[in-house]
Amino acid sequence: MISIVVAVFAVILAAIFVTIAVIASKKGNMNEEGEHSMIKTLFYYLVLFATLMMTIGGSVSAFMAIADIVAPAPYYQSFENFKEMTNSSGKFPSPEEQTEEREILSEEELRDRYEAIVEEERINERNRAVNHLIKSLGWIIIPFPIFLYYQRRMKKT
Repeated sequence: MISIVVAVFAVILAAIFVTIAVIASKKGNMNEEGEHSMIKTLFYYLVLFATLMMTIGGSVSAFMAIADIVAPAPYYQSFENFKEMTNSSGKFPSPEEQTEEREILSEEELRDRYEAIVEEERINERNRAVNHLIKSLGWIIIPFPIFLYYQRRMKKT
């Protein structure tokens, strides 16, 4: 996945350098007004592209966060595994505690502790997804007005 992002970034950089090289090679054929207009147009397109990519990335990230809120990742530890691994404090034992004698809890006490841990994990997962959604909305709300501003300026030129 990261290699794809790096490849896309390299292609974008190459396109920018090629565009700048074309502008520089035509420099002798253009007057100062046309050169300034071409650089201004190129700048507008670069800003539009960057803000559009940020907005699209934020939208995808927001969608993924909403999906995590609607259907959070399940808790993977089974009750039987929990029952084997816990001691009287309800926490996983350290290596020293494993050799000591453990107090045996009743089945319903263990079940209550397990359910509490599962519920706590579900709440934590939802809170992380809401936090991620808020951050993703920042990637939409901040660049989108900039995109609209430069799009209007582009239409005026």
